[in-house]
Amino acid sequence: MDDADVALVPPEGFVLSERRGPFTQHNGPFYHRLGPILTEHGFFALKRHCNGLGIVHGGMLASFVDGMLGHAVSFDAKAAGVTIHLSLDYLSMARSGEWVQGEAKVTRRARDVAFAEARAFVGDKDVVRAAAVFKLMDRHRVRG
Repeated sequence: MDDADVALVPPEGFVLSERRGPFTQHNGPFYHRLGPILTEHGFFALKRHCNGLGIVHGGMLASFVDGMLGHAVSFDAKAAGVTIHLSLDYLSMARSGEWVQGEAKVTRRARDVAFAEARAFVGDKDVVRAAAVFKLMDRHRVRG
């Protein structure tokens, strides 16, 4: 089955994330569901997301988690956030044909930095855990 033949039906409550940058749009599609303190995201792992061993590439998981963390920070701080530190622990594998879901939350925010944590999982199995620090930016200066 080719990636183009896969009918994507997201988990309940998830909607297509349409307002993303070109890098994320190219590597998606991604989905999200907003909660009061937690941002949930997901993607359906396609063959193009996998390495030569047939498992989701670590770089894909890193990009997914970084974007999820950044979204949580932006949502919480009402400001754009730029990653200044990202720490990942790969715990297990995700494979083509599986929904990879994740959740992120801000754990602390100061005037110009925010700290956040996330996890990505398939079913009840954690695949990645992450912690990050973001520099909070004035949106007008970012777009320049």
